[in-house]
Amino acid sequence: MTTTESMDAIRRFAEQEASDILRDITGTRAVVISTIDGFEVAYSHHGDIVPARIAAMASSISAIGEVVAQESSVGEPSNITIFSESGFIQVFAVRRRDIQLIINIVSDATGVMAQVSYRGKQFAKAMAAL
Repeated sequence: MTTTESMDAIRRFAEQEASDILRDITGTRAVVISTIDGFEVAYSHHGDIVPARIAAMASSISAIGEVVAQESSVGEPSNITIFSESGFIQVFAVRRRDIQLIINIVSDATGVMAQVSYRGKQFAKAMAAL
């Protein structure tokens, strides 16, 4: 069970890292950290993105990824990428004993996928270790 203190520490770390990613990676429009059931925990964004909506939709995307990976016998998914004509979204799983989280990074077409992928994976590992 997650204590209030540990959830506060998770939230503070997530807010700082989300802001850092938004500042450091060209093209990043939003970083939203949410629970597996779709509630936002922390976020940083530019523009008209609604973090609560991203959190809710990412929950469904994550669930679909889990089922597809299970049915395909490829193991637990660590991240899912959605491509569009004007950018991409990467969804990263954060596996903790006390709470399962999702990191969503939204980038426009100027974003570099390798940078987002690397930073997102490092963020997920750090959150899992907290």
